[in-house]
Amino acid sequence: MLQNLVHYFLHFIAIAGIAYLYDKNNWKKYWLILLATMLVDTDHLLAEPIFQIHRCSINFHPLHSYLAIGIYVLGALFIQHKILKLICIGLCFHMFADGIDCLWNNFG
Repeated sequence: MLQNLVHYFLHFIAIAGIAYLYDKNNWKKYWLILLATMLVDTDHLLAEPIFQIHRCSINFHPLHSYLAIGIYVLGALFIQHKILKLICIGLCFHMFADGIDCLWNNFG
């Protein structure tokens, strides 16, 4: 129960803080953009079965692969376009939240 609470807090509430830190005047717009990065989870539809409790998403689903994560990190660090940079930051944070779940499943 606590794991789910933490997971969804990170995916929905914590990103509001990221959006606020990114731009205090437009944080609601940027929060919606960060919410849209949740679409990265559409790659879960490629898995068989689609949902499996305690499965670690990191390096299992294509958009959660180490290669994809590397691209997100590079984008967050080097892209200058404000929206694209935010999308990469959101994807990095999403992978962080999913990584917390992986740790929780393996050690919690």
